[in-house]
Amino acid sequence: MLEVALIKRRKPFAVEVKFRLRRGDRLGLFGASGAGKSTVLSCIAGIEMPDEGEIRFEQHRLYPPGMKLHRRPIAYLTQDDLLFPHLTVAENVLFGLRNGDREKARAWTGELRERLGLGPLWDDPVREISGGQARRVALARMLARRPPLVLLDEPFAALDRLTMDDLIGAIGEWHRQIGFTLIAVDHRAEVLSQLCDRVAVMEAGRIVQEGSWSDLIAAPATETVARLLGQSERNKPDL
Repeated sequence: MLEVALIKRRKPFAVEVKFRLRRGDRLGLFGASGAGKSTVLSCIAGIEMPDEGEIRFEQHRLYPPGMKLHRRPIAYLTQDDLLFPHLTVAENVLFGLRNGDREKARAWTGELRERLGLGPLWDDPVREISGGQARRVALARMLARRPPLVLLDEPFAALDRLTMDDLIGAIGEWHRQIGFTLIAVDHRAEVLSQLCDRVAVMEAGRIVQEGSWSDLIAAPATETVARLLGQSERNKPDL
């Protein structure tokens, strides 16, 4: 169980949300840019500290007090890849694993390497690879520890449609295999509807609607939600 109840004060509004997820649930935080979606992920991940509230995941109390980042059972893929440019692809993927754990995880990291097409790049410095390849490396590094909670913040920004579809498919495969809880943030319904079966819409720091995508499309709670869903045909989830 993930239980989130937080208040994070910022300008021009405070982010105030409350929700609960069971192990294996997939929740999409949907809304316009600046609605507070990334702030929620940042507080769960421990990059930012809430001003009030409580965050628990399974037996872990993440806040308060703020649990140290390296102790949190969380994988967080931000909008930036944040790879180490002086290291190879392999060294980046294995970075979060202790030496003793790398041998145990050999089969799993091998699967990540092959599924994401990183084999030919495995020994290359990441400063020499493309943006799409770097995104695959970041995804492999995030999943190398088989995390129970995965946070994705605009995970496919600036990627072409073919690469995006392939990575969405890979995440879906590994969700079924590992059973991690997933929270993803995006302002595009077409992306979130493929990653998550449940959606929470945020406006000005608050959740204004929550449920299935079909519920959202059938009865948008606000004009802003309706506008986001109707911006273009390609932004509508295929249900």
